[in-house]
Formats: sequence, C-alpha cells, structure tokens
Amino acid sequence: MQTKYLNLIFTNHAISRLYNRGITQEKAYEVFAHPDGQVSGKTPGSVKFYKSYGPQRIELIAKKNDKNEWIVMSSWAKLKEKSSFRHQEPFLERIIGSLVRKIFK
Repeated sequence: MQTKYLNLIFTNHAISRLYNRGITQEKAYEVFAHPDGQVSGKTPGSVKFYKSYGPQRIELIAKKNDKNEWIVMSSWAKLKEKSSFRHQEPFLERIIGSLVRKIFK
C-alpha cells in the first residue's frame, strides 16, 4: 500500500489498519469519494465517512491538513447491527407466566 492514493494521503496507522482489516485503498477511496453518509469525527476537524456493502459497513476517519489535503487517519469494517426489535411472548402468555411465578414463589 502507498502513502498517497489519488488525492488521499494515508498515515502509517491507517495503512496498517486497512491491511489488517482486509480493506483496499481503492475501497477506502470509494468510501471517501462516494459515502452513504458522513458525520463529524471525535477529533476536532475530522470527518467519519461511511459506506455499506451488503451486511458490511466500512468507515474511515479523515481530516484536512494545513495544505488542504485529506489525510486518512484510520479505517475499519463492521457488520451492520441487526434490528433492535426483539421477539416477545404474546401478551396473554406473559401475564399467565407472571401469575404462575408469583403463585409458586
């Protein structure tokens, strides 16, 4: 991997993270150039770019330097979270179960 890829500059840390996580610089550039979205990063002036590929979401953190060049500081991939909806027993079964537990305490 190279320190400079198209108009992005990658820190050694970012290159290491990309390599360890199996993300190509081409894919990282695609996330940067055509993100599904972006939000402010934790570091002042940084931006988190993200893009989904099926069940996987790739995110990268970048920041402009004094020369107005984009520096990629880190990147990672994670599986999209499943729905927070959880299955519950039907209402009547929950009530009966609760009563039975109270009776046989």
